Amino acid sequence: MNLTSILSENKAYWTGRAEGYSKVNQEELATDQRRKWKNCIHEQISRQFPGIPASKIRVLEVGTGPGFFAILLCEMGYDVTAIDLTPAMLAEAKKNAGEAAGRIRFLEMNAEALSFTDGSFDVVISRNLTWNLPHPRKAYAEWSRVLRSGGLLLNFDANWYSYLFDEEAQAGYESDRANTALMGFEDQNIGENFDVMEDIARRIPLSGIRRPAWDLNILSGLGMIPRGEEQIWQYVWSDEEKVSFSSTPMFLVHAAKQEQPAGSQ
Repeated sequence: MNLTSILSENKAYWTGRAEGYSKVNQEELATDQRRKWKNCIHEQISRQFPGIPASKIRVLEVGTGPGFFAILLCEMGYDVTAIDLTPAMLAEAKKNAGEAAGRIRFLEMNAEALSFTDGSFDVVISRNLTWNLPHPRKAYAEWSRVLRSGGLLLNFDANWYSYLFDEEAQAGYESDRANTALMGFEDQNIGENFDVMEDIARRIPLSGIRRPAWDLNILSGLGMIPRGEEQIWQYVWSDEEKVSFSSTPMFLVHAAKQEQPAGSQ
């Protein structure tokens, strides 16, 4: 398995998907999803840092795509840095951010090889990225490294493409497609070049692994205190998403970096 080539394949695929994926983010920004996600993110962060103003909290979004999370975080007043491997996605993110783009540091960077120094951020946040990485263990190690002592990792993801490896998941996936069509919703799981991502998904590590148990085990080994919230989809997904992705519900991996004695970080 050539995991090195997958990085370039991913970059090419998401370059082609940038405009269409941006439209999905634009719809989220124009609907109640904006409020739902803001409430969710703010609740998670404020619980970890009670009484600390948002402007004093440094947040890194890994895999910003067309910028949805970065825009929300900026609107809430956080100090935001957002990275993505794909320049086309960053270009869409800047357009979607509008005048707020000047208050967000958008950087082209590999999620598995961050250029930031240790302890640079209070929060690392990501959505729908980890499943797609060729070296997810390495990514988690990097994300933990750039968190300060007492920092917070929030990773929203799902068991995407598990249907390629599991008959029960395949049946659930096919049921989701049928129900999406029945309800008249646009199906984000079909379309041009979708077979390209299926081919990539067959060759990356996490597609056939049940999560978030895997994530919690890895993060525990990195000195984090993790927990999984497997019902988070009920609070942040739209009615359309609940139908389209019923068999792959979104989970949250929440992990706090253990406090270190002064001078030991």
